[in-house]
Amino acid sequence: MDFKPYIRVIPDFPQPGIRFKDITTLLKNPTVYQAAIDELKALVKHLEIDLIAGPEARGFVVGAPLALALGVGFVPIRKSGKLPGETVEAAYDLEYGKDRLAVHKDAISPGQKVLIADDLLATGGTIATTINLINQLGGEVIGAAFLIELGYLDGREKLGDIEIASLVTY
Repeated sequence: MDFKPYIRVIPDFPQPGIRFKDITTLLKNPTVYQAAIDELKALVKHLEIDLIAGPEARGFVVGAPLALALGVGFVPIRKSGKLPGETVEAAYDLEYGKDRLAVHKDAISPGQKVLIADDLLATGGTIATTINLINQLGGEVIGAAFLIELGYLDGREKLGDIEIASLVTY
């Protein structure tokens, strides 16, 4: 399926020069949303996945349904200060700023194979930080799955040799 017609591009958001890829127009169509999850599932089902980790916030709307479709658990990667238990944290650069991510210390056991799922691969900063957090807990990142990849930003270069699946590339 061609998902581009269901992704709205908003110029100059959140700041001038950024062309934000808005997936809310895809998410509100249950047939297209389900097709996107089904296609991502087909692209990663050959991997041995124990858990899916999704960074806040749109990684939740991709990762959680993908985890359910694959019959595995889901681990939310949250912004600093949002998780109630003991966490590990790491700082990262965004395409247009800086932030910190956190995960519960008991969310991933050593040796568990983890797929990262998010809406967008841009510069790779968020995903590289997510990989860092998973590695700190002893997990093994085996791949990443995205609705959208901004190929012109070379985010793949920050992710090492993990398998990457994307539905739409700009």
